[in-house]
Amino acid sequence: MKMTFRWYGPNDPVTLDKIRQIPMMTGVVTALYSIPVGEVWDRESIHKLKDQINAAGLEMEVIESVPVHEDIKMGLPSRDRLIENYKQTVRNLGEAGVKVICYNFMPVFDWVRSELKYRTEDGSNCLAYSQKTIDQLDPRRQSLSLPGWDESYTKEQLAGLLAQYESVSPEKLFDNLVYFLKALMPVCEACDVKMAIHPDDPPFSLFGLPRIISTEEGIDRLFAAVNSVYNGITLCTGSLGAGLGNDLVRMAGKYAAMGRVHFLHARNIRFLDETKEGLFFHESPHPTSCGSLDLYGILRALYENGFDGYTRPDHGRNIWGEDGRPGYGLYDRALGAVYLSGVWEALEKSLPRKK
Repeated sequence: MKMTFRWYGPNDPVTLDKIRQIPMMTGVVTALYSIPVGEVWDRESIHKLKDQINAAGLEMEVIESVPVHEDIKMGLPSRDRLIENYKQTVRNLGEAGVKVICYNFMPVFDWVRSELKYRTEDGSNCLAYSQKTIDQLDPRRQSLSLPGWDESYTKEQLAGLLAQYESVSPEKLFDNLVYFLKALMPVCEACDVKMAIHPDDPPFSLFGLPRIISTEEGIDRLFAAVNSVYNGITLCTGSLGAGLGNDLVRMAGKYAAMGRVHFLHARNIRFLDETKEGLFFHESPHPTSCGSLDLYGILRALYENGFDGYTRPDHGRNIWGEDGRPGYGLYDRALGAVYLSGVWEALEKSLPRKK
């Protein structure tokens, strides 16, 4: 397993030098944030970023993410030109040694939380989600500011985009994802770059928009429709774990055995009684005992079924007085990385491994 860390580029207060000091850390997961969605990532910019990372003693083998343009998700006539751009970006990244691209196919909104700094009993703060809060929002009628959402649209633009999606059913969205991946797979296979789709976060519909990568059934369907090992998943435990019907230990073992887990986002969440707290879940420290998910069981299932890919500690709390980027401060994610590496070492030294 290769331990990695999310890095938001030269302006990230969590610097490469700090990341390098975390035990067992091999590389960073990053992106070119200045390039507009749908445009080609040029070779010069890619190699400039890679050289900076390599100079700090780290690797750049995972990109998170190359965003998919909304026109592709909606299946508009412009999608073929945009897919050609995406193909060229894959080629350019492959030339630079990138092995995995994490991406998502969530309409309009990326990961969404209702609160950025929920205060927990120990005094730390973290990301949290309340369905009651979300249900009170109407993005078609009001300006919207949501944690985890890139506010790149005006109220009017957002309303127009949501109106366009009214004709996009879950079935149509799925067909558009398959169209995108089938066009991409020959390039991925030639360049040895794996696509790892990130599950919907949270794994259920928001504001009436379709969500299709939320359950084992949805993932199975995608793998059957595009049957290439280069079509895989980013196994995000916190995203899938928020779906009460998802058996993460089973899913981790199943997809690792298929060779389809290309990237692991490991984090824990704690469910709350929303009728009492007004909150569905908040994010918690990584160890199993600190949340509602069996992180040890998930790691063991991955290990026993042959996973040996890229991992990063996902969203962390702000602890020890740090006022970091919500979910992406240094200290708690560093603790998470060490915990995950420790569990993995124990598994390697105590259990047989699938060949």
